[in-house]
Amino acid sequence: MSIRPVTRALAGALFLLGVAISGAAAQDAREFVPGTSYDEAVPTLEKVVGHRFGERITSPEDVISYMEALARANPERMKLVTYAQSWEGRPLVYAIVSSPENISRLDDIQAGMQSLADPRVTNRVAATALIANLPGVAWMTYGVHGNEISSTDAALFLTWHLLAARRDALVDEILEKTVVLIDPMQNPDGRARFVHNFEIAEGLEPDADRLAAEHREPWPGGRTNHYFFDMNRDWFALTQPETKGRIRTYLDWYPVAVIDAHEMNGDSSYYFAPPAEPFNPNITKTQRDGLELIGRNNAKWFDKYGFDYFTREVFDAFYPGYGDMWPTLHGAIATTYEQASSRGLLWRKDDGRVLTYSDTVRRHVTSSIATLETVATHRAKLLSDFHDYRRTAIEEGRAERNRVYLLDHIEDPAGAEKLAHILEAQGIDVHTAATGFKSCGKAFEQGTFVINAAQPSKRLIRSLLEVDVPISKTFMAEQERRRAKQLPDELYDVTAWSLPLMYGVKMTTCKAMPDVSLVVSGDRQTAASTTGASEIAVAWIASWRDASSVRLLTGALRAGLTVKSADRSFEIGGTEYPAGSLIFPAAENDDDLAVELEALSRTSGAPVTGVTSSWIDSGPNFGSDNVHPVPELKVALAWDTGVSPNSAGNTRFVIERQFGYPVSVIRTLTLSTADLSRYDVLILPEQDFVGYNRTLGETGSKNLAEWVEEGGVLIGLGSAMQYMSDPAVNLVSVRREFAVRDEESVKEAGDGEDKSHVAGQVIKDLATYKALVTPEEMRPDAVPGVLVRAEADPDHWISSGLRTMNVLLSGRDVYTPLTRDKGVNAVRFASADNLLVSGYLWEESRTQIAFKPFVVVEPRGQGMVIGFTSSPTTRAYLDGLNMIFMNAVLRAPAHSRKLR
Repeated sequence: MSIRPVTRALAGALFLLGVAISGAAAQDAREFVPGTSYDEAVPTLEKVVGHRFGERITSPEDVISYMEALARANPERMKLVTYAQSWEGRPLVYAIVSSPENISRLDDIQAGMQSLADPRVTNRVAATALIANLPGVAWMTYGVHGNEISSTDAALFLTWHLLAARRDALVDEILEKTVVLIDPMQNPDGRARFVHNFEIAEGLEPDADRLAAEHREPWPGGRTNHYFFDMNRDWFALTQPETKGRIRTYLDWYPVAVIDAHEMNGDSSYYFAPPAEPFNPNITKTQRDGLELIGRNNAKWFDKYGFDYFTREVFDAFYPGYGDMWPTLHGAIATTYEQASSRGLLWRKDDGRVLTYSDTVRRHVTSSIATLETVATHRAKLLSDFHDYRRTAIEEGRAERNRVYLLDHIEDPAGAEKLAHILEAQGIDVHTAATGFKSCGKAFEQGTFVINAAQPSKRLIRSLLEVDVPISKTFMAEQERRRAKQLPDELYDVTAWSLPLMYGVKMTTCKAMPDVSLVVSGDRQTAASTTGASEIAVAWIASWRDASSVRLLTGALRAGLTVKSADRSFEIGGTEYPAGSLIFPAAENDDDLAVELEALSRTSGAPVTGVTSSWIDSGPNFGSDNVHPVPELKVALAWDTGVSPNSAGNTRFVIERQFGYPVSVIRTLTLSTADLSRYDVLILPEQDFVGYNRTLGETGSKNLAEWVEEGGVLIGLGSAMQYMSDPAVNLVSVRREFAVRDEESVKEAGDGEDKSHVAGQVIKDLATYKALVTPEEMRPDAVPGVLVRAEADPDHWISSGLRTMNVLLSGRDVYTPLTRDKGVNAVRFASADNLLVSGYLWEESRTQIAFKPFVVVEPRGQGMVIGFTSSPTTRAYLDGLNMIFMNAVLRAPAHSRKLR
């Protein structure tokens, strides 16, 4: 049973504590909208779950119970829809709230919005008729970050307020002119984690002290979902079931207005639109005007109650993976709201005032009602603007240079197929070529994916597929000015995210649509199968070509099959197989090998071919030292304090959910002293602010080093390399670099002697001054998330199936290459002239990063250490790096000296 303090005595407790209160903590939370009369027949939160609005942090279970109770009590004005299920089995729901008349015609309204969203079938006359009859659909979303707690309770109050308010002219207008979709809890697993941690830390009374345990979440915190994904970055990647459900919901309704309610630092106030620069260039002026319209009305309401707020300073509108940006690129007026968080029931701000949970809930309620008023008041304009956005998208797509995008499906069939599905799931029309064809001077195969830009989703297409999405030159000039003064840049997220580049899928753009018959067939993927004479096959071979090959290997290992992998390419029976290809010897497997491989081929998508002779035309024979058995592996992953939750969860997700192989997660304190001999591979994800040095200590570092010496494979990702390359740890021989300095300016400035006085000097120019004020040992400037080119060593086994790849690079870390006596720089970054693929990269970073390592392989005793200087598993959307990562995980143990 959880401890639940007597929160109705909160005012008395605050009085005894002698705190200055920001807002009336003891007020009845029903007075969030003063002067409103409510229908007693509509159940309150207290009646259903036992506490008043804003009095407690409502648990996920109670959120669902209350929404169900409201739906049962008000069937004529509310419907409750389950749209997804979390990894931990919790339902995700949204409420549809409107007038009885609108509720009775929801199917017609939904169909009307579908028609309005597609100007190819709805001309202006028809659109005008629809606009005259349709309510404005507003999508109100809350709590995508589970520890940003107040918005979910605000959603509960908002739903109750819209149902229970009586003789309220504004509520009546909202219900008449809008259909309100309320998603109260986008991340139930994260919220459950937060509530659990908060409740076990509670004592006699709420503690406003920011150092109190109830405000300090233990690892991993409640922000993320079960696999520790930040789902406010997942909108176009579509990796998580919660996100997939939301995308389907959006495309069912096409709302004209969307809010995404969050929390921020408790010492701040409240943020609403307009957003900060930079703006994605695919946002129209009409949309920016719409954001200001919403912001001005919010300001009116906040002024009415004396609430502080700010706009424009942070929270940009550039990256399309946000919960406001993705709907924007479909035509909605969408915005983020941010409330200062109490991270509990009370929070003492840095000015001494105490922020109550009730305060935070009320402000989100206020902005939500203000937004709905804007939608109701400007219903016709918002509907018309939405239709125009999608109509002009078609016109621009038809006229602009890049009329069509062609995705190659030959080099990476699995990657191209997945990318096509991801785009289709986001409401983008994708076709396949029924025959081979020529376009823009090139030949394309049957099955090429064809994306016509002349469609309503054109602006989303441009944002997701273009090599670069331009950033305002004025904005970037300001960032360069700030950087020159050693001030942080104002970029909120990455500057590059082109899906074809991240997936490693070859894309061609052309000025005109190809002259070829196109097929729309939904799920086009044809299951692969085995070929060859199964009765007399001496072996079965699968090309190591894409993600389907990895899934075949993991399936085979879990099924207990004997499988080998070739380090070099070979030719057999007139067919060439690349390095890494899999060999299943019939003599070393059970008699039903053909049947098992048939099933694995179909589920993985990887074709398998039987051969009747082991004679190799060229390349290594099956018994060569260049062909290694791949053992069934035990893979471990560092977990808990010291580890970045995002990196740990994303990495586990890639291995388990994208490739179907189980991972043992081991807490860092356990790693320090545990016997690791049963594990073949140990992955250190990126580290958090605590870091591995402090959590593992000298004992842990020694334990890891001894395990590697005895044959283990240690893989470090991204910032884990800071720990592994620390000279005191020395698990890998690379070292982090300081920033490159201008030697001439340094020479002119002279060296600072360690004395009380130094010789006087004349500073003759600005360059010399900058050298004087720059520390001798300074980290490189942080790279703001760019895609850079990396080139693989074709002779190394870890590069099997790969030549070049695109790496998402961010942060300050640049590493020295390994010397040849220590190991191999298996993948290095390209030359300075060829390095940048997409995004904005500082000039000094471009020159310093060139030729530096991305993947290093260093033998240690019987084992080895593999280091990725930038994480390949970030957000699980870098599919083009999955092969190099899974080569490290699955194929490295076969190359350890322990097994040779």
